[in-house]
Amino acid sequence: MLTAMCDVMKEAYRRGWITTRDGNVSVKKGKSKTIYLTPSGVRKSVVNVEMLGKMTFEDKVEFSSPMNLDPTGEWEMHYLILKDFKNTRSVVHLHPTNIIAAMHAGWDLYDMVQPFPEVFRYTRVGHNVPYCPPLSNDLAVSTKEMLGIGINSQAYDIVGQVSHGVTAIGKNPWDAFEHIERVEHIAQIVLASGVKP
Repeated sequence: MLTAMCDVMKEAYRRGWITTRDGNVSVKKGKSKTIYLTPSGVRKSVVNVEMLGKMTFEDKVEFSSPMNLDPTGEWEMHYLILKDFKNTRSVVHLHPTNIIAAMHAGWDLYDMVQPFPEVFRYTRVGHNVPYCPPLSNDLAVSTKEMLGIGINSQAYDIVGQVSHGVTAIGKNPWDAFEHIERVEHIAQIVLASGVKP
């Protein structure tokens, strides 16, 4: 699972969905009070397991890192989404070009995917998160709300974040990545078609 976190970052960089130091991934295993996080400020094209940090939240939130790296600046978003899950879950946050372009053109991703049943057979797409500053508490709270996160439950698998990116949740990092991949493909099709929201 930890290797998959790094592999997803490398694949996202290879596809141009993030630039060198963008994006972040987290994993929470079962009922654990520990979340594994990608670090801040490292080149995601070469991230490895030794670089990953841990956030524990028994009595208070604490961070540790074998290489003394800072956790992703989006740690609060990952924490709010994952903390109440009893089953293993992973959160992936990326900046895929076509999804961001579609939102910039006025599309709500929820509406954009409706004509494409092969997407929502596998991926539940929520409404866009309105613009919030990156790394902010507002972004963390709004993303959790738009994903419909409850106690060990979620209404949606992925939401767009206007002028920023997307956040997806899955059973593992690749599962979350596939949600992003499906929506990115549809965004590319919609933009190529010229259809407006």
